Order: sequence, then C-alpha cells, then structure tokens
Amino acid sequence: MSRTVLVLNGHPDPDHRGLCQAVADAYAEGARAAGHDVRRLDIATLDFPLLRSQASFETEAPPPAIAAAQQQILWAQHLVVVFPLWLGDMPALLKGFLEQALRPGFAFSYRPKGFPVMHLAGRSARVIVTMGMPALVYRWFYRAHGVKTLKRNILGFVGYRPVRDTIVGSLGSRSADSIKAVLADVTALGRRAA
Repeated sequence: MSRTVLVLNGHPDPDHRGLCQAVADAYAEGARAAGHDVRRLDIATLDFPLLRSQASFETEAPPPAIAAAQQQILWAQHLVVVFPLWLGDMPALLKGFLEQALRPGFAFSYRPKGFPVMHLAGRSARVIVTMGMPALVYRWFYRAHGVKTLKRNILGFVGYRPVRDTIVGSLGSRSADSIKAVLADVTALGRRAA
C-alpha cells in the first residue's frame, strides 16, 4: 500500500554533503521506487528564529517557513528524521525546528485535565541517527537518551506511533563497503516506508 512520506534531513549545515544527506537520499530513493509519494525537507535551508519564551511557543503564529513545513508534516503518513549525534543529542537547529513546528494548536492541544490531545496520531516515524561512537555503546552504555527523548517525549507526545530507530555508529572506522551496506539497508527501509 502506497504511503505519503516526509524525509526530514536534520543536519544543520546547508553545505554538508555527508552521510546524513546520503541516508536521506537513500531512504527517499527506496520509498519512491516502491511507489510511495515522497517529499524532502532540509532544515538547514529554512529561515526561522529559535523560540525564547513559553508565550511565543503557545501563542505566536509560526514563521512562514515553519507554517509551510507544518503543511508537509500534516500531509505525511510517515515521517523520517535523519540527523547526526552531536554531544549525545540532536543538533540544536533540529530541536529548534521541532519546537517551532510541533506547537500547541498544531501538533497537540492542552486539556483542562489529563494528557494533551495528540493531533498527529495515526502516523508513524523512523529516526535515523549517525555517530562516530559504536552504536552498541550509545544504545547500552548511554542508553540512547537523545533518541529516546525524540521518540517518546517529542514524536510520541504528539501522536506518532510506532516510532522506530536506526542507529548508524562507528563512522570513523567504517569502510566504503560498510557505508554502501548501510545505505542499501536504508534504501530497503524506504521501500517498506518503515
């Protein structure tokens, strides 16, 4: 069954053509080859300020670039977020984008009591993280806290379920063949829109 897929490249450098770019390309290529409708969003190309107050988060209208991104988020049945691990977490620009885009009124609504209403329920997500440390060290020693925060406290909070992850580690020591195998695996994920 064909799905609508938004691939979000969360690398903050607009000139960077590294693994995050290649991973986003590979996922999109696989999804398109399987007949899924795919759109791409590179946050490094967007112009938006960081939020600096709760009032801004809750009441201000989103900037034009964010409003356009919100429409793509609404369109997508499946969201793919690709980013490099920086200081154990997502880059600040990606976090700033998510704070801007997943605001109250759009991604969720407060209730007088209980948990908020999740406006993005019925959608799934895949988080793909690249890093220099071995993936097992990040997952087991550091408990993958940055990925868990994104999966549970951000995407899960607004309704995405399931949220799956792929952690690509040991980048400094991987061979070209190993990187090709990673990209082939990501292309296969894209075909399944999983």
